[in-house]
Amino acid sequence: MCGIIGVVQKRGQVAPFLHQALKRLEYRGYDSVGVTTIAEDQLHMKKDKGKIEEVHMKLNLDEMPGSIGIGHTRWATHGIPSMYNSHPHFDCNNEIAVVHNGVIDNFLELRKELASKGHKFGSETDTEVIPHMIEDYMADGMNLTEAITEVTKRIEGTYAIVAMTTKEYGKIVCTRDGNPLVLGRKEDTTYVSSDIPAFLPMTSDMILLLDGEIAALDTEGVVIRKLSDGTVVDRETIEISWTADQAQKGGFPHFMLKEIHEQPDAIRNTLRLKPEILQDAAQLILESRNVYFLAMGTSGHAAIAGKHMFASLAGILPRFELASEFPDTVYGALSENDCIVAITQSGETTDTISSLKYAKGFDTKVIAITNVVGSSVTRIADHTIITQAGPEIGVAATKTFMVQLTSLAQLALVLGELTGSVDKRILKEKRKRLEKLPEIISEVISRNEEQARRLAGLLHDKPSLLFLGRGISQATSEEGALKLKEIAYNHAEAYSAGQSKHGPIALVHDGYPVIFVAPRDETRNRIIGNIMEMKARGASIISVIERGDEELESLSDHLFTIPSGIDSEFSVMPYVVPLQLFSYYMARRKGYDPDKPRNLAKSVTVL
Repeated sequence: MCGIIGVVQKRGQVAPFLHQALKRLEYRGYDSVGVTTIAEDQLHMKKDKGKIEEVHMKLNLDEMPGSIGIGHTRWATHGIPSMYNSHPHFDCNNEIAVVHNGVIDNFLELRKELASKGHKFGSETDTEVIPHMIEDYMADGMNLTEAITEVTKRIEGTYAIVAMTTKEYGKIVCTRDGNPLVLGRKEDTTYVSSDIPAFLPMTSDMILLLDGEIAALDTEGVVIRKLSDGTVVDRETIEISWTADQAQKGGFPHFMLKEIHEQPDAIRNTLRLKPEILQDAAQLILESRNVYFLAMGTSGHAAIAGKHMFASLAGILPRFELASEFPDTVYGALSENDCIVAITQSGETTDTISSLKYAKGFDTKVIAITNVVGSSVTRIADHTIITQAGPEIGVAATKTFMVQLTSLAQLALVLGELTGSVDKRILKEKRKRLEKLPEIISEVISRNEEQARRLAGLLHDKPSLLFLGRGISQATSEEGALKLKEIAYNHAEAYSAGQSKHGPIALVHDGYPVIFVAPRDETRNRIIGNIMEMKARGASIISVIERGDEELESLSDHLFTIPSGIDSEFSVMPYVVPLQLFSYYMARRKGYDPDKPRNLAKSVTVL
């Protein structure tokens, strides 16, 4: 998400380096930028919404005095992109500057408390409570390190905090919990950043800062202490051998692969959605006559899976409609008693926006599930669920698909509690198993990545592949086929396995690759019959199955395996991961850049 940089150097202007360091963090995604330096006992600040070079052309980020400074690129969570919401943020006296990555869950409570003491706020962000809290603690006689230590005892959520003050010139203090910070060191200069690329051109010597630690930086070096008891931590320097290009991708050759590996964290963050957000959305759905899922592309596959989740867990069966076709298929049969759940990773998909505006003409209620705060869909919707994937750079959606599924699963569970169609004890157990999925998906990645690479080597010259699944696994099959088309430019089709006898089976011949998504659920016995039909015609069977399913193993030529105990409602999430990896390695094997597929854009903004 947000990019952070902090530098303490002995001499020279630090602002030009801060500017370039933030440029090297652009891949993280952002909507505003800001830089603050200290000179002559004063904070100097330049910040605004927009791209770094746009802001630089307007404000000249290089022309700021001082040899100590912090900078930030913000990806909006609390408050729209604006100059006022841009970081850094300050205390009442403009003596303390803070940049922050993460989410402070209890910021409203803290903000109310600080306001009652007379503190004035200039933004809508959660971050701004931090410099005001530091101000209070320093007024009681604490130094910056002590004050930030006390702040960490009060705030709830995740954070990477970097702060400095005119009262302690030449020092930057930083701490983290759940969001990354790395330290760098070269001669008489010390760096802190959210990622290595920011300072990699200057030094390859890195020091890790871990959760529960606080570090004080000056020109002599860095002192790391434990937040719990203040004891000093002796941390060795690590020499980084990555190229600058690799480092921007966290050591991965492509953003897509990095983002596949980030999926467990993305799910984990989305599982922290506030209960009231889900409750309000569920209540809107419960009060509606008809429920429509509206989406396109990968988001449409999330909608297909969500339809199964709602039916199984809540006894409600939504209709899924392609957003591009909605006005032409609903024929005006909408009313204020209906509800649309619009699913869009960017919040700017023109087909979806257009259909929602059409529906609003009938006063139809709209719930938006999106990954982008302040996007167009959020301004149309009556209620918004912001997923927590962070910025996704790769054009082919991976982790945004995963957080859409996570949001729909949580919404279905809450809705099930309201409808009572499933025993609450069962729903409680399912919720517990949903919360274990980040660890399960980490295991799926580690166990299947090499197999995906190997299969890409075997199948890269196949002109066509067929993906088959039943029930909710049709969504998995659809997404697997789409990924292969998007980035490997391979013809691939997905069907319900039951429909394969009604046409697609005519394509099958000796060695024709057919990929079956076959979890151990209520569809398993029927899909075995479909596998047998394909084998009888010479197909090469690639199966995504539960580990230990010996019968399906014996019927398959190649396997991806998934841990046991996955609820059918949530099976798309782990079962799609090997297909993402397979598509990635197919693209690589064929010499294509998976991050930049031809003719495609991250956000489709034309009808």
